[in-house]
Amino acid sequence: MSPTSKTGIGMTSQRTRDRLAARLQDKGITDNQVLSAIRSTPRHLFVDEALASRAYEDTALPIGYGQTISQPYIVAKMTEVLLANSPAQSVLEVGTGSGYQAALLAQLVNKVYTVERIRELFNQSRDRLRKLSYRNIRFKWSDGSWGWQEYAPYDAIMVTAAAQEIPESLQQQLKVGGCMVLPLGASGGAQQLLLVKRTASQFERHMLETVYFVPLIQGPDPSVA
Repeated sequence: MSPTSKTGIGMTSQRTRDRLAARLQDKGITDNQVLSAIRSTPRHLFVDEALASRAYEDTALPIGYGQTISQPYIVAKMTEVLLANSPAQSVLEVGTGSGYQAALLAQLVNKVYTVERIRELFNQSRDRLRKLSYRNIRFKWSDGSWGWQEYAPYDAIMVTAAAQEIPESLQQQLKVGGCMVLPLGASGGAQQLLLVKRTASQFERHMLETVYFVPLIQGPDPSVA
């Protein structure tokens, strides 16, 4: 991966990333750390080369295997909410996908633990993030709804696919005083972006806004025999 590919040119240049951050700020993203991470992360390297010219549009894009790289506004919103509601030094991400969300988190917290169910996406995102020199991310190929018990409890958990119910294993891997951000609802339509806070006695739920995500699928990767 050459230095030129990291910085981009034309529709993938730093100026284009700056414009994206400005659009997100206009839409209500106020955390300067999040906006700075958006400016510094080469989103065009997280999509197929044929889609690179669209990488800095505020829209979701396909990454294969029925998955998408989320709309930048939603990525920024979920990150902002997570940082505002927990110490967020140890974060579990459920659904690595392209690796873009993990790349943003890695610039903002001490440790990112990310789990991906689809083996090919797991391999691609792990290799991509290592080539980009993100050293504080650990990767696991597994059913994300199980979480990652080995490093629990986490200050925060981010789920990047829509669950119909919050997996109990994820709730139990969240520290008291921590938060979880996830889309909740059936696939094929609108869901609600949910903030879950764990107190000493309960889990508090706060609805944030309407979102559209691919479903959180449980079970083994069907592409692997």
